[in-house]
Amino acid sequence: MTLKDAATAVRLNAYAPYSGFRVGAALRTPGGQVFAGCNVENVAYPEGTCAEAGAIAAMIAGGESRIAEIYVIADSPDPVPPCGGCRQKLAEFAGQDVVVTMATVAGFERTATVAELLPGAFGKGHMETT
Repeated sequence: MTLKDAATAVRLNAYAPYSGFRVGAALRTPGGQVFAGCNVENVAYPEGTCAEAGAIAAMIAGGESRIAEIYVIADSPDPVPPCGGCRQKLAEFAGQDVVVTMATVAGFERTATVAELLPGAFGKGHMETT
């Protein structure tokens, strides 16, 4: 299964009763395993979970800890980059050169590296720069 297929399929399971904005994310590890997650809203909006965070949690639960590539698809007219918190999460588990593909259900795609999405990400114990 491709990352696009995995993200597209999991997006259909998103729980977004408040915004109607369903997001799916899939990531591939360096060993080729694919993990996916969808957004889960909560009436207390900050308590929801982003699709990227769900995919990362599935990866960690599966015994992996590194991301080689990620694909995110959303109900949006234009590709939407991950939120700030998810950008930092991606920077924690992916190298700065890892490609993030942001897509729409209409088929539009945009790519960026983790470094382009979050220059100057916090590293373990210090601030990293690009």
